[in-house]
Amino acid sequence: MSLPPLTDLVACPHCDTLHYARLLDAGESASCRRCGAGLMKSRPQALAGILSLALTAFVLMVVAISFPFLDLNVQGRQHATSVLGAVMAFQNGFAFPLALAIAGFIVILPLTRLLALIYAIAPLVRGARPRKFAREAFGLAETLRPWSMVEIFMVGVTVALIKVSGLATVHFGPAFWALAGLVIITVLKDQLICRYSIWEALDQQQS
Repeated sequence: MSLPPLTDLVACPHCDTLHYARLLDAGESASCRRCGAGLMKSRPQALAGILSLALTAFVLMVVAISFPFLDLNVQGRQHATSVLGAVMAFQNGFAFPLALAIAGFIVILPLTRLLALIYAIAPLVRGARPRKFAREAFGLAETLRPWSMVEIFMVGVTVALIKVSGLATVHFGPAFWALAGLVIITVLKDQLICRYSIWEALDQQQS
């Protein structure tokens, strides 16, 4: 038995079971027949919500790298740092690769992913034709998703603060709250994204 065209199939993101794709009515959702994982959801206003959250996340990221992150007071001596300050702290000697990793995973890759996502879906929200290379931009955003590690950075900071809480007085700066908000916004945004629907919208608008 021959398979239908690959464009008519959608694979489960968890178990890779293939399903026939079909258009969903508003409010409908489709789940994998094998493992029950969600495949797609019909949310007519989802693109506008995704774009709003992506723009909000971009603003929060700019705030996070522009303002102080933490202020430590140890026996009367005050030390303030920022996200960029944390990167610059490892710029010398053998720790320089660590500085590059922090800058890449915490700043450059998340910003690149947000810009690529905004570039790809902004015209779709207005009902306009996608921009040139919109499919490549959305593909880049999806490729970078596992490598955007702001939430891992926040977990590491939280663990470190618990360890030094008895030795120093800690004051959270605007950048800390911006990154905390960014983690929440990113989770909400990724929950809204139906990747199959976006790919279909990009294909239909370009054809």
